[in-house]
Amino acid sequence: MVFVTEPVETDRLLLRPYEEGDLDAIADLLSIPKVMRYLFEEPLSREEAAATLHRRIPMRKIEQEGDRLALVVTLRESGTVIGTVNLTLRSEEHRQGEIGYVFHPDHQGRGYATEAMQALLDCGFQTGGFHRIYGRCDARNFSSARLMKRLGMRREAHFVENEWFKGVWGSEFMYAILKREWEVG
Repeated sequence: MVFVTEPVETDRLLLRPYEEGDLDAIADLLSIPKVMRYLFEEPLSREEAAATLHRRIPMRKIEQEGDRLALVVTLRESGTVIGTVNLTLRSEEHRQGEIGYVFHPDHQGRGYATEAMQALLDCGFQTGGFHRIYGRCDARNFSSARLMKRLGMRREAHFVENEWFKGVWGSEFMYAILKREWEVG
């Protein structure tokens, strides 16, 4: 089980639950075509971003299969929202979770995503008792694939044209890491 009542702190970041006051930053982030390119949704309007925010505010704990821990990533010094991360319990029986993340283009290339995801994987393995955590990305999303490799995840699958995605057949990579591999890494 994973609960977040206090922000998860790293050297430069805070990962915390969503709050009502995050609307401007979330609306900005989710309206950027470059950010939404490899996500299932098109860029969101402010109203759609508000609905997304309200769905994510209660996502503060993982207790049962299907639950998602959704966190906003902020810079510790300024409180600026730079992205979001999430961890979903996909199989309670097999203790498997799935990660996801989105970062603002203005804050990419500085190691923030790696730092945030390392903290989230720590939560999943240390607090949540997960055995295996995986992530998926569009096969054209080289930045996401590189991030998962930096985290020590191995590519387990390349699904070729497995989904009809935004008007074309899309391919997908799946990366994963086991708890014992995370602890050694």
